[in-house]
Amino acid sequence: MRGIAPFALLALAACGDRQALTPRMGASLPPKPATAAVQPTPAQLLVPTAPQRPARSDELIVRSQVRRDDTFDLPPQ
Repeated sequence: MRGIAPFALLALAACGDRQALTPRMGASLPPKPATAAVQPTPAQLLVPTAPQRPARSDELIVRSQVRRDDTFDLPPQ
């Protein structure tokens, strides 16, 4: 049990390590998007866009409402 404690402390200490993101040795960033004016930085690539993270609608229904008649809801022929 005493041998595991230093390893656990080392693992916890490594969790707080923060460095600037860079590509691996011999690798490069993804190609520049066709519509972008300049190559995005790694930090900009990590920010999700609106389609990647849409806003939630948490609007609660407080009372039921009668639906309008749907003129396109036809029986099968």
